[in-house]
Amino acid sequence: MLTVANVSKTYSGKKLFIDVTTSFAPGNRYGLTGPNGAGKSTFMKILEGALEPDDGTVSRPRKTAYLKQDHSAYNEHTVLDTVMMGNAALWEAMVERNTIYESGDESDEAGMRLAELEGVVAEENGYMAESEAEELLQGLGIPAEFYQTQMSEMSGGNKVRVLLAQALFGAPDCLLLDEPTNHLDLDTIEWLEEFLYSYSGVLIVISHDRRFLNDVCTHIADIDFETIITYPGNYDDMVRTKGAVRERQVVQNNAREKKIKDLQDFISKFSAGTRATQVQSRKKMVEKLAPADVKRSNIARPFIRFDIARESGKHVVDIQDLAKDWGEGPLFQHFRAHVNRGDRIGIIGKDGMGKTTLLKMMLGEYPVETGSIEWGHETNIGQLPQEHEGAIEPGKTIDRWLHDFKPGADLEDIRGLLGRMLFRGDDGLKATATLSGGERVRMLFCKLMLLKHNVLILDEPTNHLDLEGCSALAEGLAEYKGTLFVATHDRTLLTESCNRIWRIKDGEILDFAGNYETFVERYGH
Repeated sequence: MLTVANVSKTYSGKKLFIDVTTSFAPGNRYGLTGPNGAGKSTFMKILEGALEPDDGTVSRPRKTAYLKQDHSAYNEHTVLDTVMMGNAALWEAMVERNTIYESGDESDEAGMRLAELEGVVAEENGYMAESEAEELLQGLGIPAEFYQTQMSEMSGGNKVRVLLAQALFGAPDCLLLDEPTNHLDLDTIEWLEEFLYSYSGVLIVISHDRRFLNDVCTHIADIDFETIITYPGNYDDMVRTKGAVRERQVVQNNAREKKIKDLQDFISKFSAGTRATQVQSRKKMVEKLAPADVKRSNIARPFIRFDIARESGKHVVDIQDLAKDWGEGPLFQHFRAHVNRGDRIGIIGKDGMGKTTLLKMMLGEYPVETGSIEWGHETNIGQLPQEHEGAIEPGKTIDRWLHDFKPGADLEDIRGLLGRMLFRGDDGLKATATLSGGERVRMLFCKLMLLKHNVLILDEPTNHLDLEGCSALAEGLAEYKGTLFVATHDRTLLTESCNRIWRIKDGEILDFAGNYETFVERYGH
């Protein structure tokens, strides 16, 4: 059991939690939700002990594991050792045992200490440690040839996978995962879900992947106006429950307001007459019938709609014999495809297989050395790159930055567009240099909506979006009348937005005419 008692936390002058008391039970899988800025990651750091609350206490199981965020902390260790370090008691016993053996100390004291250490190793299932670590690495997509590689030599995405394996290692009693599906391909997400289904401890997970939360979670712990409310069921169940509770409260308030009006009419009519006792009675009833306060919902969904200014021709792009090789074997070769207006193509494949490379070749950012890419008549391409830190010019307010792309637009219309993407009130005057990752993505979507392209090329567009932003994006792309190319690991986005799949695997691109669910039924991930 993980328990939180009277925890409060203020961060950068903002009250995130006030006197929160809750508990998380073994066998339950909790999704920790709330809008960007609500304090999800802060609360997770408090749970894991990396951050102290201002007030209150946290009681956690002895073996509490969490997904480390410092990707360079284990650079001096091998991949396999890094995973096994997830069980601190086992790792410390193994290191001390090896030190004694290497020292050649044959004293009675050393022998007694070795016996104690062997007991710890046995208790922690240490004789199966390497095989367990290897199984986790294999499931998370790390090939065996990397197990003895130094972490400093691993790519950023693979470091995340190794640290995730570390968190899962050693049967922890409590598992805290902040965005564990980041950098995971679809096969690996499915493997992780299967692993978590069989996990018997306390699981608390933050994720912007709605399908992951719906598939994995038995409960949702929702950060709601400085406290945490736990709902049974998955994320969609929680949203329905919150909506129903709010709707009931609104109905009850309407009924109370009608009753109050009737009573006030009676009071006005007879206050100067002979029915003073009845008037006083009704005044007391009015006081008791004050409507309950209905809080504004913390579920804030942007409104994303991509219109087009002018249709492209029927034939959007023709790709012939396209190939790309960075010198380590082909990413893909002999790829041919013809794309018509209105096709919505989801591009899938493991990280490093060439999804971003393909999109950059289509955009002309990488040269086409073998084959050809010919764009059709009247195509007007808008893009969202995967790396967008430098995509918004500093030194401006966000409304002026957006207005510069379409100087003829009315500034009030610009602010209306910003409002649809949750930049409200004076937010339009915020400096572009101060934007968070999520705010930058929403700004780039504002730009795409403003310019009304008839072709969109989006590379991992759900990065930095919260759950409601991801849902709004899927709905907006499903309604889009132009042509879409989107590289993503988000299964909800693929299912709701795409009518064609390009899968990159083993140096080939498979072009499947059909939706994602049909693709999975036929080919798997």
